[in-house]
Amino acid sequence: MKILLATPRGFCAGVNMAIECLEEAIRSFGSDIYVYHEIVHNKYVVDRFTRKGVTFVDTVDEVPEGALLLYSAHGVSPEVRKASQQRNLRTIDATCPLVTKVHIEAIKYAEDGYNIVLIGHEGHDEVIGTMGEAPESITLVESPEEVDDLPFSADDKIAYLTQTTLSVSEASAVIERLKERFPQISAPPKEDICYATTNRQEAVSTLVTQADALLVLGSQNSSNSRRLMEIGEADGKPSLLIDGVDELRGEDAVIKFEGNETVLITAGASAPEVVVQECVDYLVDTYNAEVEFATIREEHVRFPLPKELQVLQNA
Repeated sequence: MKILLATPRGFCAGVNMAIECLEEAIRSFGSDIYVYHEIVHNKYVVDRFTRKGVTFVDTVDEVPEGALLLYSAHGVSPEVRKASQQRNLRTIDATCPLVTKVHIEAIKYAEDGYNIVLIGHEGHDEVIGTMGEAPESITLVESPEEVDDLPFSADDKIAYLTQTTLSVSEASAVIERLKERFPQISAPPKEDICYATTNRQEAVSTLVTQADALLVLGSQNSSNSRRLMEIGEADGKPSLLIDGVDELRGEDAVIKFEGNETVLITAGASAPEVVVQECVDYLVDTYNAEVEFATIREEHVRFPLPKELQVLQNA
């Protein structure tokens, strides 16, 4: 067996910042901390913080008045912020700056009288937060077919934004159809799909042709991880999205290897490196696999911790 270990893979700058923020908050204030939704979409990460005593909630009403609430990397709507103020919560905003960028663009376009078309997946935390910034101005679409149903005319002011974790190719297809129907449509000054999503997709697209199978480390509710799996599927390769090595072991393993395959391994932007290494070690030990490191692009992005954290620490 041969393992192609893709780089870049795993944590992006936004995920790193959010996790470091929560870890620093625990060190400063103890583990009696609440997080609005999952800090990042990864079971391993969420379980680790749960064991430390952190409580993840789906509504602000679940948080005791005056408690410490941390907003996840996916961002929140103004309604959530207002509800937090009404409960006198101490809050720390760990929203990824690239998601915040989309929120700011939504606010600006809405204030300028635009009808905003948001390309994204209904129900995703990031989409809910973005739509909450200007609910009366934003229409969500997921496919080129849905563009055909939009009620706007050639005289309307229209702009589009995208969820940061989309498939680059799928988003491009929707954008192309939008431009065909609405030549006057305005685009964000800089692409909304984040650098890490693009880079991880590029690595898989480049390497998957050399592989017999693709393993993506990540959770099922991770949008960017699912997009990586779909790239492998589109190439006709067995492609699996798994949380960790347990899914490769025993009679209930999600895939049975012969032992002579070339396996491409990558990880979504919210999956920690420890789960990658556990899978690599298992395949090396079980199939005497050789590991080849395949670097497609290097990343050097880093985001500072939220200012609210320092303010609370100094209070």
